[in-house]
Amino acid sequence: MTQQALPRRDARLGRAFGDDHAVQGVVLLLPGGVAASTRGRSRRAAAAMLPLARRLVRAGEGHDVAAHVLHYRYRGWNGPDAHPVRDVEWALEEVVHRYGDVPVCLAGRDMGARAALRAAGHPAVVSVLALAPWLPEASEDGGEEPVRQLAGRRVLIVHGTDDEHTGPDLSYRLAMRAKKTNPDVCRFEVHTDGHALRQHRAEVLALAEDFALGSLCDRDFARPVADALAAPPPLGLRMPLAAGFGRSLRH
Repeated sequence: MTQQALPRRDARLGRAFGDDHAVQGVVLLLPGGVAASTRGRSRRAAAAMLPLARRLVRAGEGHDVAAHVLHYRYRGWNGPDAHPVRDVEWALEEVVHRYGDVPVCLAGRDMGARAALRAAGHPAVVSVLALAPWLPEASEDGGEEPVRQLAGRRVLIVHGTDDEHTGPDLSYRLAMRAKKTNPDVCRFEVHTDGHALRQHRAEVLALAEDFALGSLCDRDFARPVADALAAPPPLGLRMPLAAGFGRSLRH
């Protein structure tokens, strides 16, 4: 039985948010997806990343931050092919080609968060923001999800405690393993929130902004983020996201 050829498609970067002529840092936003599908990219998943892209660029005004949403070739992870990871690697090379040697923050949700964590070893990547990451019990080779590529990167994982789509216990276990070799890993728990993180959307967006711009623009993190990064496990990996975060940040 011959294997059916996949449709020929190319990944692409969405339009740039921010001034793409004088860029000092880039946020690459990675949408969610599904475990297996060779259907074309999901416009709905990509559109869900746009509010964060716009917010980061507005907040980074004066720091020359640009943001792009990555449009995958396929909407599925697709087992050992890990198509989104290959797309992220392509996108990182494209960012380097367009902007030169600038720091990049990978910001993904769901499947995109897993792709961000996997692709973090690229030299341009300085930080990873993983929102409700989809992490299976075991990687495709039967082993644990890799964490070595996270060394030297700042990593923030955000997960709702009531997420029934992607297990928060799995992101905690990955964070525990990563923290053993990389002190710059922290994880926030959003109590009573689900996979979409809708109940505390304002706080999650404020946390994402603080972390992404802090890592790209060399500015101080908010105290809760700094405390989470500095705290030993399990404290810094089960940090509760306080209601009202972002309204009165103290550095």
